Amino acid sequence: MDQSWSSLKVTLSKPIRRTLKELGFKRMTPVQAACIPLFMTNKDVAAEAITGSGKTLAFVIPLLEILLRREEKLRKRDIGAVIVTPTRELALQIDEVLSQFLSHLPDFTHMLLIGGNNPMLNVEKMQEHGAHVIVATPGRLEDMLKRQQDDLNLAAGVKALEVLVLDEADRLLDMGFQSSLNTILSYLPKQRRTGLFSATQTKEVEDLIRAGLRNPVRISVKEKTGNTENAVQRTPQLLQNFYMICRSNEKFNLLVDFLQSQRTQKHMVFFSTCAAVDYFSRALDALLKNTPVLSIHGKKDNRNSVFSKFRNLASGVLVCTDVMGRGVDIPHVHWVLQYDPPSSASNFVHRCGRTARIGNTGNALVFLLPSEDTYINFIAINQKVPLKELKPPDRAVKDVLPKLKHLASIDRAMYEKGMKAFVSFLQAYAKHECSLIFRWKDLDIGELATGFGLLQLPKMPELKGKQFPNFVPTNIDVNKIAFKDKAREKLRLEKLKAFRETGEMPGSRKKQVKVQTVPWSKAKERKEKKKCRREGRQLRKKRKMAELDDDELEDLAKDARLVKKLKKGKITEAEFDEEFEVDEETPEPSAKEQTKV
Repeated sequence: MDQSWSSLKVTLSKPIRRTLKELGFKRMTPVQAACIPLFMTNKDVAAEAITGSGKTLAFVIPLLEILLRREEKLRKRDIGAVIVTPTRELALQIDEVLSQFLSHLPDFTHMLLIGGNNPMLNVEKMQEHGAHVIVATPGRLEDMLKRQQDDLNLAAGVKALEVLVLDEADRLLDMGFQSSLNTILSYLPKQRRTGLFSATQTKEVEDLIRAGLRNPVRISVKEKTGNTENAVQRTPQLLQNFYMICRSNEKFNLLVDFLQSQRTQKHMVFFSTCAAVDYFSRALDALLKNTPVLSIHGKKDNRNSVFSKFRNLASGVLVCTDVMGRGVDIPHVHWVLQYDPPSSASNFVHRCGRTARIGNTGNALVFLLPSEDTYINFIAINQKVPLKELKPPDRAVKDVLPKLKHLASIDRAMYEKGMKAFVSFLQAYAKHECSLIFRWKDLDIGELATGFGLLQLPKMPELKGKQFPNFVPTNIDVNKIAFKDKAREKLRLEKLKAFRETGEMPGSRKKQVKVQTVPWSKAKERKEKKKCRREGRQLRKKRKMAELDDDELEDLAKDARLVKKLKKGKITEAEFDEEFEVDEETPEPSAKEQTKV
C-alpha cells in the first residue's frame, strides 16, 4: 500500500509539502494516512493509536491546511486553532513541530501557553504579535480566557476558531482537567472542527466524544503481533519488553550496574513518587561518573529547561515520574527502565512508548520483586504486552549501598531525601491499583530499607511496634548529621537552639485540637436520642408498609417507577399524567370563591 504524501486524496499546499521534505518525512504513518484527509474534509475525528505512531503530524497538517483555505483571512487578534495537551513537555514538543511548519507560513503567528512562566509575559507577547494558533495546557488556557484585559480579550479572539485539538485526551481527563476543559469549551464556538487524539479510549473519552464532537469519525490504528492473525499489541513492534526479578536490597545495585554498562546510551528511569526521583537522581549523579543525570517530576519548577536539555543530549539518564510517561518525543532513547512498576496498567504501555518511536528500535525493562511475578501475566493479558525475562548478570555486581549510606551520613539533605523517598514509596505501594499483585504485607521492609540505603528506619504508624531483623541500623547519631549547604545548616542550628529554649520547633505546625463545646455526657446523650428517633421512624415505616395489601404495594411500586422515568427524561409530563391518572379537570370553586361570584 502506497503511503507517500503524494498518495493523499487531498492536495497539500506548497509550504506544507516543502516542510515535510525538509524534515525528511517521506512516508505517512497509518494514523496520518487515516486522519489527515478526513480532518481536512469537514469531519470531526476521534483517533486512537499506539504511542509513538505520529499523531502530532496527523493533526498539525490538517489544522494548518484548514486555516490556509479560509475565505476570510485571520486578523491579528483572531485565534484560528487551539491545541490542548496535559503536560508542559508535550506542549513544548508540539509547539516545536508547529514552529517548523510556520517558518514557511509568515502570515500565521502562534503562542505557547504553559505553566512555569509569568502569564503577563504571554499577555504582552499576544498584544504585540497576536496568536492565530495556540498550544496550551488546560490550566493556563483557562486562566487566559478568564482574564479581561483592556487591550487583550482572548475570549473574543476565539470566536474566529476553526479547529480544536485535544491531544492525549484520555490523560487530560485522567489528570482531573474536566472542570478546566468544560470552562474552555464554554468559550469556544460550536461550529468548529474537533479532533480527539489518544493512545487509549476510556469511558471519560467516550463521554467527551458524545458531548463535544458532531458526527465524529472514529479511527483506531493498532499493530498486529506475529503470533496470531487477530491479535493486536499496544506497543510498537520494534520495541522489546523485558522484566528482571530481583530482591529489593539488590535492585539499586543492578540499576547502577546496568547504567554503567550502557553509559554511551540514553536512558529514562521511572519512579513512582516525586520524593524517590529527588533522592535517586542525586544518588545516581554521585555514583555515575562522566554521565549526565537529570530529573523531572510534577513539582519541579525548571521542568521546561531540563526537558529541552535532555532532548539535546547524545547520552545520559533522565530520572522521572509519570509526568514524562505520555506523548513526549525524546530522540534516541535506547532504554526505558521502570524501577517501580506504575500505579496503573495503562501507564506501563505509555512509559514503554518513550522509546521505539516512529519506526525506531528500542527496549524497555521493568524491575519486579519475587512476590510481584504475577504482574508479567497480568500485563500480557490486560495490556497485550508480552514480556521476556532478562536475568541479572552472572558476574558479581558491585555493592554501591555503602556509598549511598556514606552520602547520607555526610549530608543531611541526602539523609532527609532518603527518608522521604522511603515513606512515599510505602504510601504509594499501599494505594497501588493492582493491590492483588502488589501486596503491602508481602514487602520485606528490612530489605527494602537496606535497598534505599537508609541509616535508620523512619517513624511511621505502619512500622510501629514491629521488628525487622533484615535491617541493621547504622551506629551513628543522625541528629548530628549536618547539611553541606552552610546556609541551611546555620538555619537548622538556629531552630534547634530555639527548640531547646522554648520547647517548640520554629515553623512547625501545631496540631489543632478540636474544642469540645458540649460535655461528653451531653454529646453522648444527644447521639443516643438521634439514634432512637431514627430507629422509631424506620419502625413506623415498616408497620405502615405491613398494613398495606398486595395491590396497594404494587400501585406504590408502579408510581415510584413512573417518577423515576420522569426524572430521567424517559417519559414526558403528559405521558406521566396519563399513566398516573391525574385529573386535569378544573376543580370546583371553594365556598369562599362561590361567595365572591
